[in-house]
Amino acid sequence: MYGAECWPATKEAGTRLSVMKTKMPRWTAGVTRLDRIRNDAIRQEFGAAPIAGKMREALLRWYGLVLRGNEDSVRKIGLKFEVVEGV
Repeated sequence: MYGAECWPATKEAGTRLSVMKTKMPRWTAGVTRLDRIRNDAIRQEFGAAPIAGKMREALLRWYGLVLRGNEDSVRKIGLKFEVVEGV
């Protein structure tokens, strides 16, 4: 998942990715929703991990990289950035 650390971490984005990740193995296996096979069974057959966990992993990896960076790096400055309202 290239660039997942920069994707919006919204529930909608996670749901859309989860749906797409479920559709691809179903299409590859020739299974339709009418066959009434659970997504977990298909995911287990292909050895795929849930997409939400992979997204969280990428975000935490990026956060760790930012925390370990130099104090004068743009990433670290952006992390400590405060928004002032009314200005």
